[in-house]
Amino acid sequence: MQIKDFKVDKSLKELTSHRTVVLPVASYETKIADNIHGKIPLHWHEEIQFIHTVKGEAMVQINEEKLLVKEGDGIFINSGCLHSAEDVSGDCVYICLNVSPHFLLPQELFSSYVYPYISATNLPYIILKHSEEWGKNILNSIIEIKKLINENSPFYEINITSLLTVIWQQLIRNGFQLEYSQAEVEKHVRMKEMLNWIHQHFAEKVSLADIAKAGRLSNSECCRYFKKILKTTPINYLIHYRIQKSLTLLQERDSNVTEVAFKVGFNSSSYFIEKFRKSMNMTPLAYKKNRNSLQSP
Repeated sequence: MQIKDFKVDKSLKELTSHRTVVLPVASYETKIADNIHGKIPLHWHEEIQFIHTVKGEAMVQINEEKLLVKEGDGIFINSGCLHSAEDVSGDCVYICLNVSPHFLLPQELFSSYVYPYISATNLPYIILKHSEEWGKNILNSIIEIKKLINENSPFYEINITSLLTVIWQQLIRNGFQLEYSQAEVEKHVRMKEMLNWIHQHFAEKVSLADIAKAGRLSNSECCRYFKKILKTTPINYLIHYRIQKSLTLLQERDSNVTEVAFKVGFNSSSYFIEKFRKSMNMTPLAYKKNRNSLQSP
């Protein structure tokens, strides 16, 4: 089942529970365009994630890097990394597999064969190519796990744990050398602190200095962080976040554009309309009418 209304908390941590009834594992097929935002917004979670693109192409951002994931290929996204996805081809569909790191191997092996890899600062992602044997093995295992979860056949949980062991062994044999940088860890902690502050205070009057203070940075360093990691400015990110928050409000039948503009932090309805049109390629009123018509019986 696809998650269409992608919910995160104030620190961008995804609120979806990634598990079946008995396993800390979740697998689902996602069509990016069906998400309420038209893309998978920036978020993070403790689970490691595997994406297998089965149709079309996706542009996936992981921390400050953007990567094109082509049809048939995939990507491993490490625990705690900020990531998002946009549809490049217009019809992108991928299988998503989320797994708790503590479920990958027996607890006795966690400190030696799991923790060093989910803590390594040089391993935010690993590209999985179907043209490489080890990558193809992982991609096939992702499909098999999804099938096992859907079929719910006898002993399927044991089969899934076996496949996860194979996947993890393939990754640590073919991934990068481990590195750990306290400076890199601190950088992403500060980034999450600034994003968390924006998500708590977006409806208020916000300045660049406010955002920088949340990350314990100067204004110029704050701008450098946003430019390097998110490829935008702090204020542009704030505006984009306000617009994203407005989407749900606009879908309420008794809402109006001016009220929504002020609720999400804009001090002018005309400025809200201008920025909304630039971001969404339509006016807020057109978006409201379009969504209401789709929801009508």
